[in-house]
Amino acid sequence: MTAPIVAALRELDSCAVSDALDTLGLPGAVTALPPRWDSGAVLAGRVRTVTAAPKATAGPATHIATPLVAIAESDDVVVIDNHGRTDVSCWGGLLAEAAVQRGVSGVIVDGACRDVQESAALGLPVFARAAVPVSARGRIVQQAMDERIQVAGVSVASYDYVIADVNGVVFVAADQAERVVELAQRIAEREARMADAVRAGRDVSEVMHDSQFPAVTADITT
Repeated sequence: MTAPIVAALRELDSCAVSDALDTLGLPGAVTALPPRWDSGAVLAGRVRTVTAAPKATAGPATHIATPLVAIAESDDVVVIDNHGRTDVSCWGGLLAEAAVQRGVSGVIVDGACRDVQESAALGLPVFARAAVPVSARGRIVQQAMDERIQVAGVSVASYDYVIADVNGVVFVAADQAERVVELAQRIAEREARMADAVRAGRDVSEVMHDSQFPAVTADITT
């Protein structure tokens, strides 16, 4: 079901998916991870996780995300947990080049990135707390990959799903994805009908009243 779910997410937006999670009482939406450049598109795909940590020993170490990028597949989204640090980058231009070659859909960093202009030129969406010029070399290294991480307080695992756009980032647990997408689609359809009503001249206070367009619930029937 991976490909259909990713395709369906790309037809939605992060707000509809966040509303679906709210309706179901599930976590997933995060704040403080804006797009570092405006792609004008929706990023959606499968999560692949990387955990960063301070460099603790002398000598060579695994550069952040290189092992994952080397095996990444189309529709993968690299998600890096650098514990919110914004004083050092953990994603840059060379990684972006390699990621695009592998078909990576985008990058989300709970921390900082750099070389934003290079990612933009490649068309690779990047979401992060900040952009800084400071290199990871000699400062932080990869600690783990494909392990459960925390992203801005949300627990995320590889092969979960993510949608991100100009509004923000929303994660969807793999075992909840089908029901979340189905509900988000119904929420989006309701909002489209409401927008049509406003364009047709109906008063917005009337249109936004649940008696006119009943709120979408978790039940399949509406």
